[in-house]
Amino acid sequence: MDELPSCQSLQEQVDALLQLLNQEPSLRSQQNTTAIHTSLRKAIAPTFEIVFAGAFSAGKSMLINALLERELLYSAEGHATGTECQIAYAEPGKERVVLTFLSEAEIREQASVLCQRLGLTASVNVNQMEVVDLLRRKCREIIHQEGGESKSERAKQASALHFLIEGLLNNRDHINTVSNTTYSMEHFNFSTLQEAASYARRGSNSAVLKRVEYYCHHDLLKDGNILIDTPGIDAPVKRDADLTYRKIEDSDTSAVVCVLKPASAGDMTTEETDLLERTRSNPGIRDRLFYVFNRVDETWYNTQLRQRLDNLIQEQFRDSSRVYKTSGLLGFYGSQIKAAGRGDRFGLDTLFAKNVQDTNAHEETPQFVSEFNRYCASSGKLPADRFRIDVKSYESPNENYVRILSEQGDPLIEQLILDSGIEEFRTAVTRYLTEEKRPLLLANLADDLQPLCISLRKSYLATWQDLESQPQDIEAIKEQELRQLGKELKQVGDAFQQDIEREVNEAIASASNSTLERDFLKLKARMVSRLDELLNTFSVGEVHKRAQASHKRNSVVPLLGILTEAFYYLANGLEDVLVESAVEVVTNFFHRLTNRVKQQEYYRNLYRLLGNDDSIERNLNLLLEQVKKAVVNEARTECDRYVRERPEFYTEGTCSMWQLRQTLQQACRGYDYQNMIEAEPAIRQLLKLDLEQKVKETVMRTFRQTINQTLNYHLLTSASQQAEAILQQYDQARLYLSQILDKEAEEKLKTNRRKQAEVEQKIAVYNKAIAGINTCLESMHLDRKKLPEINRSDLLMPLPIPDLSPQLEVSEVLEADVTTEANGAIVSSTEAEHQKLFEESTP
Repeated sequence: MDELPSCQSLQEQVDALLQLLNQEPSLRSQQNTTAIHTSLRKAIAPTFEIVFAGAFSAGKSMLINALLERELLYSAEGHATGTECQIAYAEPGKERVVLTFLSEAEIREQASVLCQRLGLTASVNVNQMEVVDLLRRKCREIIHQEGGESKSERAKQASALHFLIEGLLNNRDHINTVSNTTYSMEHFNFSTLQEAASYARRGSNSAVLKRVEYYCHHDLLKDGNILIDTPGIDAPVKRDADLTYRKIEDSDTSAVVCVLKPASAGDMTTEETDLLERTRSNPGIRDRLFYVFNRVDETWYNTQLRQRLDNLIQEQFRDSSRVYKTSGLLGFYGSQIKAAGRGDRFGLDTLFAKNVQDTNAHEETPQFVSEFNRYCASSGKLPADRFRIDVKSYESPNENYVRILSEQGDPLIEQLILDSGIEEFRTAVTRYLTEEKRPLLLANLADDLQPLCISLRKSYLATWQDLESQPQDIEAIKEQELRQLGKELKQVGDAFQQDIEREVNEAIASASNSTLERDFLKLKARMVSRLDELLNTFSVGEVHKRAQASHKRNSVVPLLGILTEAFYYLANGLEDVLVESAVEVVTNFFHRLTNRVKQQEYYRNLYRLLGNDDSIERNLNLLLEQVKKAVVNEARTECDRYVRERPEFYTEGTCSMWQLRQTLQQACRGYDYQNMIEAEPAIRQLLKLDLEQKVKETVMRTFRQTINQTLNYHLLTSASQQAEAILQQYDQARLYLSQILDKEAEEKLKTNRRKQAEVEQKIAVYNKAIAGINTCLESMHLDRKKLPEINRSDLLMPLPIPDLSPQLEVSEVLEADVTTEANGAIVSSTEAEHQKLFEESTP
């Protein structure tokens, strides 16, 4: 973004919009700014990291080499390391490489994992030469048994372990026991990037490198583009695979190239599916995803593979426009041998020299040569009318390779590169990074900003129009307030009535009013506790005296007389508690209700309109006294019924009937006082059986409903009367308001002007930020993504269509001055502008 002066202030402009949002509490909860922050960071970031991710041996390194048309990264089948390679831009003559080595502890960990997979010793001491020599010998044996280091998974792992051990031995001076060491290429006396890259590509060296940073001169890397090669997602060491996943989920990652293996494997692996899911879930990547099905040349020789690949792309990647099929091997080396010729046998003596030479003086066949010959013989890709190629069985693969290229020349190489798909992929990536990247990043930012800008613009215009519609002088404000007086009084009355109804409803629904329910639970507990207390302190002796005193002529007291006095004693004792508790419940309820009402907005509005609360508080206190009297009477009535036995008291087969008989038999064996005293426990148990059920019925079923109904009736009736009384205070309110409205109107006028000035300032800040962002979008030819500004016409109040009678003058319609915005400042519009608007609105 540095070369675009119009976009240099993008950070400040977006921050200004976000600050405006923070000043609007009503909008903050509606806007999620996470996407804005992410897209802004991407749009202004000096670097753009493109991560190449995929399975082990998918061809990521070869693909990067092919993109840059330089052999930088190590790309050998069967070689899996945890090396992360970064390739960034360097000016000509300033190319360099920075190497970071694994620690010895990390090497031991990797070696242990590979040994376990190969079924070798689990204990790996890389400092004991006899152990190291044994492992190297075992690795060579496994590779020989499998037929080569790339012939099987087991051979690949053996090769990886062999490289790891060789790398440790060869680079012992550069490897620390527990920490990672970093060296520039000058430390190794390398004078060119190619020398350093050749060192890093060597299998044994690559195996012990943790990170390699290349600074390379290539147009693709300009504008902060960084290519990152990562370990395989199915790497033998879990930590290496986790490194790749952390990188694709990193907020600094801007794009991902998913290099996939179904072209050679037939299906997506579990790791590849997981890779796609994690990549798509990173909000910092969005749609910046490239899907490359490498090793596509395998499908040229296998119809079933080709069909499965086509079906996979059709089913799972149909909606993506960035799907490519490549052969990194053919494409990269095809571009390299273009510069070679017959003199060096088309690269056999230069590019592939190390692969061709053998200790037995027998030429080996490089993998590219084998695949080239296969391509020429049986791929079916070469047009028969242009290429007539004969792969002769009596010639060696290398001889066939040299002869065919000598006969066919550059046209065959060009066709090979075309069929490899590398040129198409390179062209697409180059076009994206050099032409599309910045515009698309800005387009994403604009898309994310659009909802925020629409909300801010809508809010400012609504506020502005509302303030513009307000009266502009003190007398007009007073008149407006007086006109709305009746409506405001009704609103206050209705709000009060609705508030009381809501409180009553919550009181009736016990679960909704926890405080009232808590008070009633106390009432329950006190009733149960008081019953237990009365039963425990009940004395037959005292009751016997009371009954005998009522009949002085007789000295014998019947058991029923004792029970009668006991029922009166218990009922009256419970009545005292129920009365006291019921009064406490309603008193607490009314105190809370009164405090709540006094805190409501309608109560404050009533004071503003009348100068008092129209006796709301006094009426609530009077109502409390009425409710207290009502619940006292209801409590007394409830407990008065305790004197009468329940019908079940005498029902055959019940506990109480059985207890009654036992008590009669015990108390009536004689006629003296002592028999009654001895029957006291039985009498107490008999009373408990009856009274417990009565108290339970009261506290569990009847009395809460009694309180609910009492509150419901008295409060709703009173609230309706109060609302009507408030509405009848119009004359008093008008008189009171006319005395204080001068000051209120002046304050309101000042407040409206202050608010309007604040909105003007916010609009100026908004328009300045939007103008800057839109200028940046225009420079990227993204006019269709421009964000909405607030124009002068947006601030004008909609004018009503006037009655065009002859006596009506235009000046009578245009009463209010309308303000507009110009260059971020609000200025008064002229009468001529009003005239023009009026004429435009007239049919």
